[in-house]
Amino acid sequence: MTTKVKTAAVESATPDRSVLDGVPPGPRLPRALQTVLWAVRPIWFMQRARRRHGDVSTIRPYAFGDVVVLANPEHIKEVFTGDRDVFAAGKANAAMSPVLGSHSLLTLDGERHLRQRKLMLPPFHGEAVGRYRERIEEITEAEVARWPTGEPFPLRPRLQGITLEVILRAVIGVSDPQRLARLRQLLPRLLDFSVLDMWAVWLFPKLLDTPVGRRNPSMRVRPEVDRLLSEEIDAHRSDPNGHDDILALLISARDADGEPLSDENLRDQIITLLLAGHETTTTGLAWALERLTRHPAALARLREELDNAEEEYLDAVVSETLRVRPVVDGVWRKLTAPAVVAGRRLPAGTLVFPAIVLVQTSADAFPDPEDFRPERFLNGSPPSYTFIPFGGGARRCIGAAFAVMEMKTVLSTVLRKVELRATDLRPERPRTHHVTQIPAHGGRVIATRRSARAPSQGESRERTAAGR
Repeated sequence: MTTKVKTAAVESATPDRSVLDGVPPGPRLPRALQTVLWAVRPIWFMQRARRRHGDVSTIRPYAFGDVVVLANPEHIKEVFTGDRDVFAAGKANAAMSPVLGSHSLLTLDGERHLRQRKLMLPPFHGEAVGRYRERIEEITEAEVARWPTGEPFPLRPRLQGITLEVILRAVIGVSDPQRLARLRQLLPRLLDFSVLDMWAVWLFPKLLDTPVGRRNPSMRVRPEVDRLLSEEIDAHRSDPNGHDDILALLISARDADGEPLSDENLRDQIITLLLAGHETTTTGLAWALERLTRHPAALARLREELDNAEEEYLDAVVSETLRVRPVVDGVWRKLTAPAVVAGRRLPAGTLVFPAIVLVQTSADAFPDPEDFRPERFLNGSPPSYTFIPFGGGARRCIGAAFAVMEMKTVLSTVLRKVELRATDLRPERPRTHHVTQIPAHGGRVIATRRSARAPSQGESRERTAAGR
């Protein structure tokens, strides 16, 4: 343990009459039932706990021990701004190391995490991600052209095709046709793990290293995926000036000692970007269109502003979607030493869980919090730590700017090409899928082609530049 961590532990142990010892109260349901509810109905379970126990409660599912759920922005701030060596996100995600790899940004802590994050940040800077907009627009147009018209279909699988292609062409930049075709087949299978698979790994952390675990569909394809990614890395290295994707930028990155990322490290980061970016962006897009098609006035306003090459309301729609339907319901931190959170001295080993879904649907910060009203985001920012769809602090999602840009580009392209209407105006409820909360029926809609084509974003920018 570092000196810094020891100091934090001693300070946390200092007697203070205003600080209570131990985890807060929570549901008294049998542990097996708490496990089932946490697995299949986590949002309902956390909302129930908040109603009965307030903004701080403890749930006790198997495999996790005590999980302290936080719904108050001040308490969440304590976690996000606390000592990173004490509030360890990497240790909380350790069970996924066999899938993500030992170099994954999600499983690192301390100085290793900071060094890795600093190396990876430039390609995901807000200004850098804009260069991929036209490529994403082209990918979206090609996919939307294949959508059925006049008959119901779920949007989410179609959007999944778009975001996978973005990963392949904008993030990895695969150029070889055969390698591209094979990765199109394999990468979805790499994501083919169920909630039961994930719970098996959480309950038995070494499972994926056993013969039984290696027979999992996801783990079976990993060796071939690694080989294909290694080939792509070699192709990038042999032609350093011939690629303009994120992988090329990561290959050119150097640490403070001038050392590049190893091939193994690059592979782990690509897998992490795939798992953390593909699934989440797909789900965010599905929810955005699910919400819009059930709120025709918001959809009409967005379409009108997009036709006029304006994006202010589009920004608000993306933010409101991520607020009212967050893709993940919370983030983890594992205490490596005793720490005071929410007025309680929690023991080392406790998992603290800033609940995104709870704090973002608090009536104190967002009146009528369950209503979908993008206008909330047109007049200033919400209070600090009440809108945290990408987490916060030093662990805020590195791909947040890219994800928002991708959502905006896909939404504007889809709405320029087709009219969408819901098959049922009743909202689709969230359903747990992997670590995300997806529309239960995939966001079912009926599409019709738009008769008049509005200018694309690229065309609008060209016209503005030309003074027309």
